[in-house]
Amino acid sequence: MDVGTLAATGVAALVAVTTWTQSRRADRRSDFTTITTELRRDLAVERAQRKLTTSFLLDLLKWARKVEPTTQAGPVPDPPAELDLTPWR
Repeated sequence: MDVGTLAATGVAALVAVTTWTQSRRADRRSDFTTITTELRRDLAVERAQRKLTTSFLLDLLKWARKVEPTTQAGPVPDPPAELDLTPWR
């Protein structure tokens, strides 16, 4: 084999390795973008649920202030329809 063939083979191998690492980097970026998008969506849902839970808790506390051992304060307030209570059932 001559030097030219070895040099061409070396350059081809270098180009293949460079292309492979760049494609892996692009895949990692797209994976990262997908993961962050999913996390943002989950965070938005969780924030909405926390707001609903907090408002319901405040409603319960207002109702509890009205209740005394000798008085009837009426029925307990119902939770908002959008509030997901499945983790507690």
